[in-house]
Amino acid sequence: MMDSYENLVDKISKYSGLSSEDVGKKIEAKKSKLSGLISREGAAQIVAAELGISFENEMLKVKELSNGTRRANVVGKITKIFPVKEFSKNGRSGKFASFTLGDETSNVRVVLWDSNHVSLVESGNLAQGAVIEIRGASVKNGELHVSAFSDIKPSEQKFDSVKETSVASAGNFVDAKEGEAINARAFIVQTFEPRFFDSKKNEGEKGVLLNVVLDDGTATMRAVLFGENIKKLLSVSDTELFSLEHLNAKRAEIIGEEKIFTGNFRMNSFSNSLEFSVRGVDDFSVGDFVKTLENPKN
Repeated sequence: MMDSYENLVDKISKYSGLSSEDVGKKIEAKKSKLSGLISREGAAQIVAAELGISFENEMLKVKELSNGTRRANVVGKITKIFPVKEFSKNGRSGKFASFTLGDETSNVRVVLWDSNHVSLVESGNLAQGAVIEIRGASVKNGELHVSAFSDIKPSEQKFDSVKETSVASAGNFVDAKEGEAINARAFIVQTFEPRFFDSKKNEGEKGVLLNVVLDDGTATMRAVLFGENIKKLLSVSDTELFSLEHLNAKRAEIIGEEKIFTGNFRMNSFSNSLEFSVRGVDDFSVGDFVKTLENPKN
């Protein structure tokens, strides 16, 4: 979801005849009027509607999906499907399904909440490798959420190749924007004791999260990691992942290490501040970094 805000501004400018600068001023004015309680992308959607511009029937590439969009349309191939799970929250219970959807530009996680859509996964009508068209979905925290008001159907579109993972642009913490996905080279400067929890989505399932503070040279940022990414960061096994003593020993060893972190920024409802939700951890290689500088297009 790179440059989603810039894409919105360009489209509003194109359809309205206004300059990008004037569109940007309208968006900032709208955001200010709403006391900053809405993202730039959300404010851009309101400005577009006020200018009589509708994106309702526009088909988007996965890379163009903008956080806060309420009726997004996209075509892609299912690259991975996950088991259907049950949830129980705020007196409501039910099932949800999820899969990843890719096109030639990027990849996104899709979450299905309507029982009719969930049954498509349970019956195998939605399976890995299927090419589908989704209409009327909403984009939240870098994910595509499909409700009862959304539509899913097979598509005849052909894809020679699709992205298997989300494409994130290089970014930094000082320019963090809610919903933006980036990869950042950063040092681990602080870690906190891991927390174990009972999954609210799947009864009987346990989970673990680890909060760390990262510094990329522009700012520090609190980051959160779960399950597989904790295993990768701390180099622990499945069994060791649920040993507090083992995790505490390991987390003390990683202070000062430099890694490449991929993820997206989201608002923490408790602290009311942005945090970095880590979706990938890779070792930093000086040799690879030098090659990138020598061949910036590769």
